[in-house]
Amino acid sequence: MKAGIVGLPNVGKSTLFNCLSSAKAQAANFPFCTIDAQMGQVSVPDERLTKLAELVHPGRIVPAVCDIVDIAGLVKGASKGEGLGNQFLANIRECDAIIHVLRCFDNGNIVHVDGSVNPVRDKEIIDTELQLKDLETVEARIKKVEKAARVGGDKQAKIELQVLEAYRDALEQGKSARTVTFETEDENTAAKGLFLLTTKPVLYVCNVDDASASTGNAYTEAVKKAIEGEDAEMLIISAQTEADIAELESYEEKQMFLEDMGLSESGCNRLIKAIYHLLTLQTFITAGEMEVKAWTFRKGWKAPQCAGVIHTDFEKGFIRAEVIKYEDYIKYGSEAAVREAGKMGVEGKEYVVQDGDIMHFRFNV
Repeated sequence: MKAGIVGLPNVGKSTLFNCLSSAKAQAANFPFCTIDAQMGQVSVPDERLTKLAELVHPGRIVPAVCDIVDIAGLVKGASKGEGLGNQFLANIRECDAIIHVLRCFDNGNIVHVDGSVNPVRDKEIIDTELQLKDLETVEARIKKVEKAARVGGDKQAKIELQVLEAYRDALEQGKSARTVTFETEDENTAAKGLFLLTTKPVLYVCNVDDASASTGNAYTEAVKKAIEGEDAEMLIISAQTEADIAELESYEEKQMFLEDMGLSESGCNRLIKAIYHLLTLQTFITAGEMEVKAWTFRKGWKAPQCAGVIHTDFEKGFIRAEVIKYEDYIKYGSEAAVREAGKMGVEGKEYVVQDGDIMHFRFNV
């Protein structure tokens, strides 16, 4: 999983990235401070792993991870190569989800590339640039398939042309491609093959001042209203608060700081969990003396597909899955006790794996 952080220059992208990962992007008060996309890897917070480890006493705990890419600030005209536009857009194309950071705080010491704080305007600037790039992609593709669809009678080309025209109509109206839905499997397959920028799921992160970290402010309310018609999510975070938390050494210090701010959990933790939800990702767990480990899968996957996350041989030679519900493991205290209580499930190929399932796969290759 890879999520890209985008936004106008000086909205707090690199500060947030620094908090999320061990990588240190340069953070400074001028546009294009981040020239190259920088990659960081962050652990997905999961309290269940710690609680299981207290019972299993493994050699190590291995959380799920996701890649975060800090992409340099986009500007108006990026779709035509303004600023460092072409490079930025190529970086976004490689991501599974977009974290769109919006400046929702006033600070006269931090310049705004457009001279004033207006997160809704900023959102629309980047939306427009991504939409224009997608429109360029769609129109170029229409030229390639139109003849085969209309004259040659190519069935696949006809389906693709219908999808392309639907996207073109939406994009010309200033709507993102993700607002377009298709009914048939063939249409959805054709749509996925286009890899448009505005079909990617978006999490809008409102970067606020410390005082607004737990409550939001007028700027965040404006953003909330602006995205009502979108299939997108929103999160309120103070990047500066997160930077302060990151400097604290002990868990206790961090928790006290959060409590003082009126927060129950750090914004970074909430952000990673929100990305997981945005991408319909879930976690199953393997637990043994060697390690307690989290594995990422798509919601709705069946047992063989999840087995394949560990190793392709597990999926090819899948026989069955032994499943313990997390709550049962915690209640009974060990795998042996769960077995004795008759709470271990033996599941076949059609079993839909649930978030938090503790799995043991039987296979034969």
